[in-house]
Amino acid sequence: MKRLVSDQMVEYLERRNVEYIFGLCGHTVIGFLDALSRSEKLKYISFRNEQLATLAADGYARIKKKAGVVMCHLGPGIMNVVTGVGNASFDSIPMVVIAGDVPRYYYGKHPHQEVNLHSDASQYEILKPIVKRAWRVDDPEAMPEILDKAFRLAESGRPGPVLISVPMDIFSEEIDEELFARTYKDSRETVKPALAPQAARDIAKKLVEAKNPVIHAGGGILLSGASKELQELVELLDIPVSRTLMGQGCMSDTHPLMLGQTGFWGLEFTHKFTANADLILGLGTRFAEADSSSWYPGVTFDMEKTEFMQIDIDPTEIGRNYPVSIGAIADLKLALQQIIEEAKTLVPDGIDKPELKEFIRVNRQGFKESNISISEDSRFPMTPQRILKDVKEVIPEDTIIFTDVGWNKNGVAQQFDVTIPGTIHHSSGLATMGFGGAALIGGKLAAPDKLVLTLVGDGGFGINPGALATAVEQNIPVIWVVMNNSAFGTIAGLEYANYKTKFGTVFTTPDGAPYTPNWAEVAKAYGVDSIKIGSADEFKPALEKAIKSNKPYLLDVPMENIVVPTPGTWNINDIYTPKANVVNGKVRRSENGQFEPPVHSGSHKQ
Repeated sequence: MKRLVSDQMVEYLERRNVEYIFGLCGHTVIGFLDALSRSEKLKYISFRNEQLATLAADGYARIKKKAGVVMCHLGPGIMNVVTGVGNASFDSIPMVVIAGDVPRYYYGKHPHQEVNLHSDASQYEILKPIVKRAWRVDDPEAMPEILDKAFRLAESGRPGPVLISVPMDIFSEEIDEELFARTYKDSRETVKPALAPQAARDIAKKLVEAKNPVIHAGGGILLSGASKELQELVELLDIPVSRTLMGQGCMSDTHPLMLGQTGFWGLEFTHKFTANADLILGLGTRFAEADSSSWYPGVTFDMEKTEFMQIDIDPTEIGRNYPVSIGAIADLKLALQQIIEEAKTLVPDGIDKPELKEFIRVNRQGFKESNISISEDSRFPMTPQRILKDVKEVIPEDTIIFTDVGWNKNGVAQQFDVTIPGTIHHSSGLATMGFGGAALIGGKLAAPDKLVLTLVGDGGFGINPGALATAVEQNIPVIWVVMNNSAFGTIAGLEYANYKTKFGTVFTTPDGAPYTPNWAEVAKAYGVDSIKIGSADEFKPALEKAIKSNKPYLLDVPMENIVVPTPGTWNINDIYTPKANVVNGKVRRSENGQFEPPVHSGSHKQ
C-alpha cells in the first residue's frame, strides 16, 4: 500500500523512540508538520530561531546519549542552524537535521529562497564542512535507507550531526510502505570496538611501572559512560587524574586523586603534575589548545619529559598534538575494563601512594582557602565567586547545569566542584555564546525529574533570549541565572591585559554610562517569572524561590567583572604582547625554582 512519505517518516521516528523534534516552521516543511500533528508519541518543540532549536537538541542529546532531531526550513532556516550544528559537531554530540528544500522540479529556476549560487539545489552544501554526512534526497524511495544511515552515522564512532535535505514535494509523495520494511530489521545500535588484547596488556604494564603517571581525561569518558571504570582504575593504581573542560564530571572534583583542570584556566598545582609526569595516558581528549596551554612545552605538558599514550574512538585524534608510544582506537568503557583486568594480574592488591593523595589534598585545600574571602564577600554587584558559592549551597547535588561562555564556564570548570558524572555541560570546541540559554530546554525535556539551570553571562544570554518563549509555551520549568557584568567580560579582560583598553567589549550608552537591558523585565514580558537581584544577600533566597516555583524562572544577577585566574598560557597573549621568554611560539622556562612533585614509587596495597 502506498502512503505519504511524511507519515512514514513520522512512524519511523516513533519506532526509534524519538521523543521530541526541535525546530521552526517554513513553507517547505508544512507537509512534515502536518504528519507530526497526528502523532501521539512525537512532540514538536517550536522555537523562534533555528539556532535555539539546534542548541536545545544538543542539550537533549547530551543527557539522553542519542541523537537530537532538528527540523528547519530552507535558505535562512538552514543558515540559522549552522552555529548550533557546528557546536554539536565540535563537541561530538549526535544530531539529525531534517531540512526542507525547494521542489525538485524547480531546481535551478530561482524558486523562493533557493540556495543555488554555485550549483542548483545546493543548500545541503552549507552544512557539509561541519556534519559527518549531508544527504540531499532526490528520490522519495531512498528515504527509508537514508534515515537508517543517518541515525547510525550520527550515533556511532565519534558522534556528531548529520543532515537530510528534503525537497518539499517529497514530503507529499506517496511510496509503497514495503520500502520501509528494511527499517524494521535494522539494529538501532552499532557495536563499539574494544582494545586489542596486547595493547591492553602494554598500557597496563606501563601504568604500573611508571614513577609519576597521570591520566588525562576528556569528554570521551562521559560520552562512553566510562566514569565508573576510570575511577576503578585510578583507585587500583593510585594514579592522579587531570581533566579537560569537557571532562569535568568524569570523576568527582572532590575525589582524592582528582587534580583538576589543565590549560589556560587550569590550576598551577595540576600543571606541576602534568608537566613533570613520566607517563600520561590521554583518554577521550584531543589535547586541545586551551587545555594544553597552546602546547607550550613545560607549561601544561612536556613531550621532552613525558611519554604519551592515547585511547580515542576517533583515529584522527591519535597523536595529533603529542607523539604517542601507544595509540589505540577503542570505546573507553570497554578499554578501561580491559586495562583494569590486566593491571590486576600485575598488581593484584593494587598500589598505594598515601603521600601523593595527601599532597593533592593539601594543594587543593590551599586553592579553595585562597577563594574563601572573595566567595563570602557581600559587596554588590556580586563577585562571581559569591554567586557560585550560593548556587552550590542551594541546588541539589544531581542538578543538571548548562554553562555558556565566560566566567560561568571557565570559572565554573576551575572552581565549582561537580561530583556526579553528566551533571555539567559546557560548550567547549566551538565555545558558542548563547549555548546555555537554549540547551537547558532540551536538557530539561531529557531529564524532567531533575532540576535544570543555566549559568549564563548577559552577553551570552543577550545573543538570543527567544528560548524564554518556548519555555512558556511548553511549560518547561528551567532556571536562567544571568551573571550580568554589562560586558563581554572575558574578552574585555584579555583586551585590557594586552592593550589597556576595553573598547568594543563593554556595554555603554553614547555618553559612556554603563548599560544593560533589564533582563528580569524582558523575561516578564515573555511571561517568565523573574527577579532583578538588588544585593548579595538577596540572591540565595531568590534562587530558592525559583526552585520551589517549578516554573520557568530568570534571575538577573549584577556581577562584578573579575577576571578568572589563568595559571596556564594562551598563545594570544604572546601574539598581542610578546614577552621576553617567548621565542618562536615557545616558552623558555627556567628550571631554577621550578617545583616538581616528588617521585611516588608507591607500595602495593595490602
